[in-house]
Amino acid sequence: MKFHYSNHVHEELEKRKLPLSLLEEVLYAPEQKVPEVDNITCYQSRVEIGGKRYLLRVMVNDTVNPPVVVTVYRTNKLSKYWRSS
Repeated sequence: MKFHYSNHVHEELEKRKLPLSLLEEVLYAPEQKVPEVDNITCYQSRVEIGGKRYLLRVMVNDTVNPPVVVTVYRTNKLSKYWRSS
C-alpha cells in the first residue's frame, strides 16, 4: 500500500529528528492499529531510539485513497497508549 505524507509529517520528522525509514517501518508493519478521532487510525510500534524505548505513533487517515499520514511523534508513555489484548 502506498501512503501520502502531509507537509506537516515532513516537518515533524525533521523537527523530532526521526528517520523516514522508521516511520515507514511502523506504517508497513505496525504492532498495533488503534482507532482515534474521526477518520484517524494510529499505527504504533515500540521502537528504540538512542538506546531508549519509545512508542512511535503515526496518525493516518485511512478512509481515503491513498491513506494520508497526518502526523508522527514518539512518546515514552507506553503504558498510556499501548493497548493490551
